[in-house]
Amino acid sequence: MYEYEYKVNIPEGELDGIRVERFTVNDFSSGMSFIKNPGRGVPAGEYTRLIEGKHHIWMSDTPAEWWDHWPIIDRLRAPTSKRVLINGLGLGMVIQAALDHEHVEHVDVVESDKRVISLVGPYYTIDERVTIHHADAFEQSKTWPKDTRWNLAWHDIWADLCEDNLQEMFKLHRSYGRRVDWQGSWGKEDLIRQRIRERRERGWDDE
Repeated sequence: MYEYEYKVNIPEGELDGIRVERFTVNDFSSGMSFIKNPGRGVPAGEYTRLIEGKHHIWMSDTPAEWWDHWPIIDRLRAPTSKRVLINGLGLGMVIQAALDHEHVEHVDVVESDKRVISLVGPYYTIDERVTIHHADAFEQSKTWPKDTRWNLAWHDIWADLCEDNLQEMFKLHRSYGRRVDWQGSWGKEDLIRQRIRERRERGWDDE
C-alpha cells in the first residue's frame, strides 16, 4: 500500500447529491490510470474522494492532487506562516496540512456550498484555529474587515482545470494582492504554461 503525508481521515457521508466516500485502487487499475493519464497515475491503496452524482469527482486525496497543492503545502512549513486563508473547502487536505504545524495560528476557510460545509467542515472546526465562512469567494473578498491580513492564501474553488478559470484566478489574486504575503491558485501555473504553449503552436508569440 502506498502511504504519504496528507491523506484525509474524514468520515464517509452523503447529503443532497454529494458524498464523501472511500475508494480502493488495485495494481491493475493503477497501471491503467497511468497509461490514460501519464504523470497522474494513482498508486494502489485506499483513498477518499468528494463526488457529486455518480461520476463528477470534485476532489480526492490521491498523490497527484497532493502535488497539485504542493505550492501552499510547502510554504506552510515556514514559521512565518501564521495566518492562512483558503478559498474552497473540498476535502480539507490543505487545512490539515496547515493544522499539522503548531506555528499556524488561524485558518480562514471560505466555502459556498453548505453541503460541503456540513459533510467536511465539522472534522476541522474541532480545532479552534479554524473558522469556516459560508460565502462566495468573490463576494467574501469584499467584506473582510479593513485590517484583515494573512501570510498565505490558497484559492481552490474550481471543480475542473480549464483555461476559462484563469480570469477568475487573476481576479481573486487582485482582490487579495494587498492582504496577503503570498497567494496561489490550484493549477494556475499549469494553465498559464498550457496557454503559452498553445499560443506558440498557433504562431501567436508576438501578439
